[in-house]
Amino acid sequence: MSPLPEYFQPGFGENEELTFDKLPMTGSLPAWLSGTLLRNGPGTFRVGEQRYRHWFDGLAMLHKFSFGGGQVSYANKFLHNRAYTEAQAIGRIAYSEFATDPCRSLFGKVMSVFSPQITDSAKVSLTKIADRFVALAETPIQVEFDPKTLEMAGVLKYEENEVGQMTTVHPHHDAGTMYNVVTRYHAISHYRLYGLAGSTQSNLIGQIPTTRPAYMHSFGLSQNYAILTEFPLVVNPIHLLLWLRPFIENFRWQPERGTPFWLLNRHTGEKVGRIDGDPFFAFHHVNAFEQGDELVVDIVAYPDDGVISAFYLNRLAEPDSEIPFGELRRYRLPLRGPNQKRRASYEVLSDACLELPRFDYDRYNMDASYRYVYASSINPAQRHGFYNQVVKVDVRNGRSQTWYEPNCYPGEPVFVGAPDRTAEDDGVVLSVVLDAAAGRSFLLVLDAASFTERARAEIPHAVLFGYHGDYFESI
Repeated sequence: MSPLPEYFQPGFGENEELTFDKLPMTGSLPAWLSGTLLRNGPGTFRVGEQRYRHWFDGLAMLHKFSFGGGQVSYANKFLHNRAYTEAQAIGRIAYSEFATDPCRSLFGKVMSVFSPQITDSAKVSLTKIADRFVALAETPIQVEFDPKTLEMAGVLKYEENEVGQMTTVHPHHDAGTMYNVVTRYHAISHYRLYGLAGSTQSNLIGQIPTTRPAYMHSFGLSQNYAILTEFPLVVNPIHLLLWLRPFIENFRWQPERGTPFWLLNRHTGEKVGRIDGDPFFAFHHVNAFEQGDELVVDIVAYPDDGVISAFYLNRLAEPDSEIPFGELRRYRLPLRGPNQKRRASYEVLSDACLELPRFDYDRYNMDASYRYVYASSINPAQRHGFYNQVVKVDVRNGRSQTWYEPNCYPGEPVFVGAPDRTAEDDGVVLSVVLDAAAGRSFLLVLDAASFTERARAEIPHAVLFGYHGDYFESI
């Protein structure tokens, strides 16, 4: 058997719940950095003798980095929800996840049709809705937590009936309203756009019917439109309602369908139209804005859905494994003319690999003048393995800057702007980095403008590879 890659065991292993009042620091933090970085992701890929199968599986764990007085504190905690507590009680995986089935018997699989066990392991991202902090997953149960203690504090649902629905994990915020898309599976399924203006009541804005719903991890939002990009990774909804296989293994790649962009008027709920495009796949929309008679949509794109297969742990455990490169594309959607004559075109904005993209959302969301995208990346000279560098891309000219260090694997880079900034990249970029050679992680602090290291805070253990987080000025 070939030896495991150096990053595999520390990046896809198990974490304990820990608290550190002060992490060892090198370099210095800007004086204005005094908030909290919250991150979400898997805290273990093992329960008893069972292992999860995919990077998108595992039990949810929250991480908290608090800044003040030039220092950083750290704490982590599992979300003590049903998926976690039952797994601990029985010593094995209790709920079906993205690509893992808990090895139920055939009788158990059939009985699950009548009493489905829907996971509440909300491990993908997080957001703040009014005064509530919520951990998000693609499953219908979103978990509220206390940002100070990281304890579970309740649940949030868009629709009361949990069975037969999935959500995106990247809601949008604008003018005090949070927007998200729920896919409701049925004989005729619907993509449903919801708005949540307070902390509890969700409002159905509009919906689009479909017979073969697509897998959607995110969606776009512009000044007037919600943009639902219907990738040709689709499912027969009956298969999901039966739930005889893990979630993603019910979907099939059908490139002959192309990739239509559906537009909903986000103010009235009216279905505006469909703009067809060639087949492609993506997890993450980056930004969207309207320019004259065009809608511009920036997306990290792949030619097909092979990136999902690349994240199975048995694949990532192979020393020569390669993750497909994510490509930053700018799609242009014509807003005028008959639907059948409108077609999406695109240009590639950078030759760098991108995934887990971020930008200055607070100031430049839906703004055509935005310029910089930050992302995890793969160094072309070190192609095998996992994401091993951070990249900053200038979408105006395609130039990129990178941070790279041998044997290091950075996670999603979160931009934090200086409070009095006048330049778009006046601030810092925060990324949790696994130092595989040392067997532990550190919080990397980059100057966003020069993309050079300002500081790092050493974490005395390895943080598993996670997904998404956000920075909050006051908690």
